[in-house]
This record gives sequence, structure tokens and C-alpha cells, in this order.
Amino acid sequence: MNASNQYKIHPIVMGTKAFNKGMMTYQHDYGEPYTIPIYCWYLEGGDKKILVDTGEMAPLLSKERENSIGGKIYKFEEGLARWGLKPKDIDIVIHTHLHNDHCENDYKCVNATFYVHEKELEQIHNPHPLDFRYLEDCILDVENNGQIKKVTGDTEILPGINVVHTPAHTEGGLTVLVDTSKGKAAIPGFCVIMENFYPPIKIKAMEMEVIPPGTLINSYEAYNIVLKVRDMADILLPLHEPKFASVDTIP
Repeated sequence: MNASNQYKIHPIVMGTKAFNKGMMTYQHDYGEPYTIPIYCWYLEGGDKKILVDTGEMAPLLSKERENSIGGKIYKFEEGLARWGLKPKDIDIVIHTHLHNDHCENDYKCVNATFYVHEKELEQIHNPHPLDFRYLEDCILDVENNGQIKKVTGDTEILPGINVVHTPAHTEGGLTVLVDTSKGKAAIPGFCVIMENFYPPIKIKAMEMEVIPPGTLINSYEAYNIVLKVRDMADILLPLHEPKFASVDTIP
């Protein structure tokens, strides 16, 4: 692995959701209150300023929520400023998917190229009635400005950064693989926590190696995709894992 193509990953909390844990863990822990962070991931390295997802536009800034996730919640500009960045500085945004909490700040990144799977663009313009999380307004500005590059399959974005099509949570989910000094990191293209990849004993006793996302499009396929992503990376960075809320830099 070429050291010049290695990145540092900075998780920045750009929002939260407080709901039922079963929204993360398919068929398990329904009724258990759970708060998740919503991350924007800054990939530092090379000459491009790169984000994975952009988070919520108006996050609820609450001490109770921060205590629940164990870290600070930032507005977009404030979160980027921690790393000396402004929205106009961003060169590339890679989208894991286009549910609203992952793309509400897109319009602020006026100089960025956005990498989005073609299936996500189809869904956001014509979502299935079961999937209310797509809000077309979130991407109209960057789409009309010609800032979107459609991804159709597994693709190298830059040396050291690749995307893999993983349609578990949504049709066009993209898992982002990032080369780091400690091996390959995966930011999954589906909404899970670490427990999905490493279930507790009570789940393993049911002969399940992983737990599919709580919201999915095909449970059998989602199970296999979670297993595949788990085994393709040295570092797993689940999209809503609370423990990264207190972490500045990975690895």
C-alpha cells in the first residue's frame, strides 16, 4: 500500500435520532430506546478535500442527545471548521445513500463533485411508498448544477478510495473503502451500528453471524451483504455507531 494514498478519517456528528433500537437491529431489541449519531466523515489525505455524506441541515443541539451518544453535535459549518474547512472547500462528496439525514447539506458544497449510485437517484425522484426517508429537495441544487457523477457499480474514486455497491438498506447503497495506515477501513453503505457486525451471544446462539439493518430491502440479501462488508475490511465504521462520536481521528 502506497503511503501517499493512505487517509485519516475524521467522524463529525452532524445530527442525531432518538428512536427504537430495532431500527438498527433487524428483528431484535424492539422497544429499547436508542440514540444514534448521524455522521459526516472527512477523509484527510492527498490534495482533495473529501466527505462521505453531509448530515443534517438543522441538527437538534441537545445536551441530552450529546450525553446519549457521548460526543458533541455540530452544525455543518462548525463541524467542518474543526478541521480548517468551509463548505466551499469540499472537492468531493461520496454518498453512502440519499436518505435525507445523509445529504441535507449538499447544497452548501458548491464546488464539490458528488458520487451517487444511479439507483439512489432513481429512488429519490420516485421513492417507494414504504421509504419516506428520501426528500428530493435535498439534492435538486447540486443535480441542477451538474455536480453529480452517477456510479453504476464498484468504482475507484481516487487511489486509496473505492466504493462497492451494497444494496442492503437501499437500492443504491455504496460502501466506501478507504486505505489507512492500519489497513482498509469500510464506511458501510447501510445504516447499522457495530452490533450488527458483531452480535451478542444471544444472537450468535441462533446461528446468526451478523444482524441485518433494521430497515432493509431484502432480508436474506442484506444479511449476506453485512457479512461481506465485515470480512472485506480491517476497520469497520458503521454509519450510526455511537462510540465514534467521541473520536477525532481514525486510525
